[in-house]
Amino acid sequence: MAAPCAEMEPAAPPASAPAAPAAAPGSAGLVCAQGRNLRAVLCQRCGSRVLLPGAATFARRELLLPAMRKKAAAAAAAGGGGDVLREHWLVRDMFSFENVGFTRDVGNVKFLVCADCEAGPIGWHCLDDKDSFYVALERVAHE
Repeated sequence: MAAPCAEMEPAAPPASAPAAPAAAPGSAGLVCAQGRNLRAVLCQRCGSRVLLPGAATFARRELLLPAMRKKAAAAAAAGGGGDVLREHWLVRDMFSFENVGFTRDVGNVKFLVCADCEAGPIGWHCLDDKDSFYVALERVAHE
């Protein structure tokens, strides 16, 4: 049976579409006044462009992501340890991405990876919510 997405969200209350929260110290210089990304979002490993400036909204939500690995290893290790990440770029349309891949379903979740080098997971997508794709700020670079 598929694991509910809530199991991937430690101590996070159910979130509706978040209003643009104030930028945290780690995101200074990355978020405009409207809460959107000021700079392009890139893969930390290969530099491939994941999102163009203005394509995502800053959001705070606690999500558990497995440790960074290549795509096949990330899917296999999803049940193991990982990192609780709190700052994300929220993308509402999967076609807004310039370059992203998805793992196979892990319960009710697909993890986002770089489509070029398959490094990841860089983000998270719950299959119950077709319009929410989260990219962790700590897992990507910005230019």
